[in-house]
Amino acid sequence: MQCDIAIVGAGPAGLCFARALAGSGLKVVLVEQAAAERLADPPDDGREIALTHHSQRLMAKLGLWERLSEEEIGLLRQAKVLDGDDRDGLLFTPEEAGKDNLGWMAGNHAIRRAAWEAVAGQPDLTLLDGEKVSLVHADAAGAVLALSDGRELRAQLLIAADSRFSETRRAVGIRASMHDFGRTMLVCRMRHEVPHAQTAWEWFRYGQTLALLPLHDPQVSSAVLTLPQQEIRRLQAMSEDEFNRDMAARFDGRLGAMTRLAPPVAYPLVGVYPQRFVASRFATVGDAAVGMHPVTAHGFNFGLLSVDALSQRVLEAHRAGRPYWSDAVLHSYDIEHRAATRPLYEATRLIAGLYGNDRLPARALRKFALGLGRRAAPFRRLVMAGLTQDGGDMPFGGVRRTWVRLRPR
Repeated sequence: MQCDIAIVGAGPAGLCFARALAGSGLKVVLVEQAAAERLADPPDDGREIALTHHSQRLMAKLGLWERLSEEEIGLLRQAKVLDGDDRDGLLFTPEEAGKDNLGWMAGNHAIRRAAWEAVAGQPDLTLLDGEKVSLVHADAAGAVLALSDGRELRAQLLIAADSRFSETRRAVGIRASMHDFGRTMLVCRMRHEVPHAQTAWEWFRYGQTLALLPLHDPQVSSAVLTLPQQEIRRLQAMSEDEFNRDMAARFDGRLGAMTRLAPPVAYPLVGVYPQRFVASRFATVGDAAVGMHPVTAHGFNFGLLSVDALSQRVLEAHRAGRPYWSDAVLHSYDIEHRAATRPLYEATRLIAGLYGNDRLPARALRKFALGLGRRAAPFRRLVMAGLTQDGGDMPFGGVRRTWVRLRPR
């Protein structure tokens, strides 16, 4: 079986990359382990995704945004960072960036469904669902995939979109740095008495990290709790009433009584950053490129950024009659996406390490950092610009541009 581009993984990144190639005339094959029925109606996995203004624009461009219902989108007007028993914390407001809001919230399952609907019936796209990849080979001559049903798939270019623990990336020999944070994240959609006022919380309490992600209903949020795995398991084993009382107490009663609307779901926290994003006839997108800690809420935003950066280069080369699989095209993507993501990836590791450390020196530094942030308007404007601007930069965009200029090609 022959195609121009083979994509392994039909998660949001893989589907969005396929969608970005619509109308190009390139023959695309999407290989996915799950059945098509599951892709069309993905289960709710409890995760809510924070979307920047740039990500919203990209989703609209790809035809995803229009497929989300009003009830599936939560408006994010401001964000608050709290430490210990702070009441006020560090508040980020969109006015400092000249916008009406910081971004939006949408369920991961809703984004997956919208992405599937966007590619349904797309010409020149073939889905091989229920298929596993048993062997991968990519070199200057092209890419070859051996499939679990015995078929062989040959492509000019292979794209890995199969999670941060990508077996496809590993198969072509790309090493990745993995940082195990030693914590597990529990997520649960909850109703609470006090309205969320469209404000997200990131609360670094001693011994635990809490987050509140506002959803469409003013009294419904996604509550996120980060603890050692054994403590998360204890919470999951609680009765519903016990769990509700426990969560209300962890939020210090600031939201009033809390009632869970779905069973809590747990995810281990592991950050992943590959040595490189590309190889001969091969590239990674989505979490296969950058697996972020959720504290800065940029995982899917970086995924969309990778899809946009790579697809634009592929399409430009194809339209110009140049080989879209060339090393020049792929390395250009590698340089840009590394510059766009590495600063925030490393900063996130530092933030998670500092705010997960309850020793007295770390506590003092945390208080100092938040106090400085409250007084330093330029810092707040830098963060706000990363969330609200319509271009491709994220926070630390100035660092990104400097690195691109200085890095040897």
